[in-house]
Amino acid sequence: MMAMKRLSKKWRKPRDDGFSLPTRDDPSLDDSRPMDTQEQEELVRSLEKSQALQSLCWRSVFAAFLFCFAAFLVYSIHQQATSPWELRYHAYFMEEAPSWMIIFADWIAVLACSMAIVGLIQNTRQHRQWLWYSCFTSVIPAMFWLYYLSRIPRFRWDVLWLPLGPIGWHLSICGLRAARILRRSEKTSRLHVCL
Repeated sequence: MMAMKRLSKKWRKPRDDGFSLPTRDDPSLDDSRPMDTQEQEELVRSLEKSQALQSLCWRSVFAAFLFCFAAFLVYSIHQQATSPWELRYHAYFMEEAPSWMIIFADWIAVLACSMAIVGLIQNTRQHRQWLWYSCFTSVIPAMFWLYYLSRIPRFRWDVLWLPLGPIGWHLSICGLRAARILRRSEKTSRLHVCL
């Protein structure tokens, strides 16, 4: 019984070890008072600055991914030009398409990636237009590869990335990421307007 009383006193005694929750008695932690206009503007400016930095960071990351994909396509073009049909994913189409068409389709995919990179890096109002242009341009190599993929005698799952690669990159990275970035900036600008 004595141990219970000591334990009870120990729990009732106020502890200030940094792990207790704040109480309403502490005047420095009073959240109930409204913020004045200057504090609100300062908060909105800090949110805008944070959003701009996060937006730049993620756009740069996705632009780097697209750059790597475009570099891979340039390597693929180089291999097809110097030693045709050596790459397995191009060799499947040896009977169906001439080498120059394969190279041309890859160059169009590189062009689409370049437009997407410009749209992601550029910080102006035209960045969405560049993303849409790249998305529409990536449809051309996707249709080309789907057409020739349907013409080969046996369907190959390992080359399905050829038609889905460029358009998949553009729809997932550019479309979804750009929409998310745009929604964040609209929310921040709405906060600014509310002031």
